[in-house]
Amino acid sequence: MASLDADGKMIRDGQVSPDGYVINTARSVYLHASSDKDPKLLVPPQTMPHIGDRLDEKGVTWKWYSGGYAEALAGHFPQRFEFHHQAFAFFADLAPGTAAQQAHLKDQTDLEADIANDSLPQVVFYKPIARLNEHPGYTELEIGDQHIADIVGRLQKTAAYNDTLIIITYDENGGLWDHVAPPKRDPWGPGTRVPLIAIGPMVKRGYIDHTPYEFGSILKTLEDRFGLAPLNEIDAKASNLAALLQ
Repeated sequence: MASLDADGKMIRDGQVSPDGYVINTARSVYLHASSDKDPKLLVPPQTMPHIGDRLDEKGVTWKWYSGGYAEALAGHFPQRFEFHHQAFAFFADLAPGTAAQQAHLKDQTDLEADIANDSLPQVVFYKPIARLNEHPGYTELEIGDQHIADIVGRLQKTAAYNDTLIIITYDENGGLWDHVAPPKRDPWGPGTRVPLIAIGPMVKRGYIDHTPYEFGSILKTLEDRFGLAPLNEIDAKASNLAALLQ
């Protein structure tokens, strides 16, 4: 566990903050590398509501697709598969083998098949395998850009594209520092600015939006679109992405 001194400065790093938040690189008990021998270092099953629960409550169809997921689930661990990038792998109601996991958590190959068959759900989350995700330090920008362009190009050929909003975003900004400090929300953010690209027939063309957003803004957009209850104070107070749309 991390610990702080009397002035609130960190004196020891760890995987759990003094107030009980999981921090740093942590993996789920449900999906982790075979080398993760110490169960104390794995995140136990989480039971708080997630955005998939909210969508299910309203009958909105959704899937999380991930590059390398099928192999990782089978214990084969493809190269550069990042276990901690799998957001829904931490939740008890999506544990491997459950009906919900089999319905909602899918591989990149399933995404490509669903696009080709024009059978995508209403809400899609997609996480490329790490070598394609353009993370600074271990990926190549060109193949990551090509991969995004390929997926977007496939989506543009579907019948659903006329009603589609594609959001492409990142968790780093390329290692460059902002010229101003980010605003203060809580101990966790917002952090430095990251790119967000909106694509679709309803998106304003050639438009740069100066509204302050955060990752909770994507959740807020889904919540406002489908009438979902917020998950917590962060997404409840976030700005939705409506300003990007015509």
